Amino acid sequence: MDLVTLLLFLTVASVAIFDFTNGFHDAADMVATAIASKAMPTSHAITIVSLFTFLGPIIAGLAVADTIGTFVEIKGVPALYAEALVIAALLAAVSYNLITWKFGLPSSSSNSLAGGLVGSGLFVVGESHIHWGFDALMHGELVGIAKVVAGLFLSPLFGFMIGFLIFRAILLIFRRFTIRIRPLFIVTQYFSVAWLGFSHGANDAQKGMAITGMILFASGFTDHYSIPLWAVLLSTSAITLGTLFGGWSIIKTLGFELYHIKLIHSIATQLSSAFVNSVATHIGAPTSTTQVVTGSLLGVGASEKPSHVNWSRASQIVLGWLVNLPASIFLGALYACIIIHILEVIS
Repeated sequence: MDLVTLLLFLTVASVAIFDFTNGFHDAADMVATAIASKAMPTSHAITIVSLFTFLGPIIAGLAVADTIGTFVEIKGVPALYAEALVIAALLAAVSYNLITWKFGLPSSSSNSLAGGLVGSGLFVVGESHIHWGFDALMHGELVGIAKVVAGLFLSPLFGFMIGFLIFRAILLIFRRFTIRIRPLFIVTQYFSVAWLGFSHGANDAQKGMAITGMILFASGFTDHYSIPLWAVLLSTSAITLGTLFGGWSIIKTLGFELYHIKLIHSIATQLSSAFVNSVATHIGAPTSTTQVVTGSLLGVGASEKPSHVNWSRASQIVLGWLVNLPASIFLGALYACIIIHILEVIS
């Protein structure tokens, strides 16, 4: 087996690891409010989220994967260097995922991967190979890095606003109802968790697929960027397995440290998060389910009583988001430097 083929297999395995870490990171975000509200058993929440996470990318298409997989141009780049670029980006994303998971911080796997690609791309092929999209943005078009950044940074703001409005709407609609309405809300909780899981799979699982498409093209196994069916199934399965394992330290942060969550808060958070994810997936913009859920939860809390929100803990999470992208860019460049040095020594 030659070095190019060996690196291809290692990269595909790394994609599975990345998707797994993405799954247990985001599973915590999706089920945290349902668990904190005590509206459904933990096993039910995890099972429903896992099932619909698996179905999401199979049904929703690959618009997000096309956005991620094409903003760094690797056509014409020597196979070993192109593979080094992709592997370094993956290592950066997995590293940041594990670090933030260790500290219970709900960070963005999407930001980590995007930053890793930019960092390794800058080191390996230079800024001219990166599709920044800023010129197109001046003409009203949202493409390339600009589209990725817009999706990742605007989505939690929209989550906050939609969460705020949905909670107010629920209060207005059900203001005259008594506690007897609770069974309806419990049933609604199951549907909202399912929709959130589906929207998560439809958006987040596509990032790993994009990397697989890139490495196949970089290795010369395909003559253009494309994503085969087996890559879709691999990423979907890996992110689903990660979802099954969950991330309990993050569940503690989102479910119990930001706001005293009741059933009505949980439903409003899940509905607003699923809505934002679904809209973004439709236009091919990558989002971070972590950030969307956190933003939605804060919006719901602010809608009811801002003073009851733990804004100090929220500010720590937001600070982690701001550090996420530059840290991942640095890690991507660092890993690219190390990998290329190793390849040059052994080849």
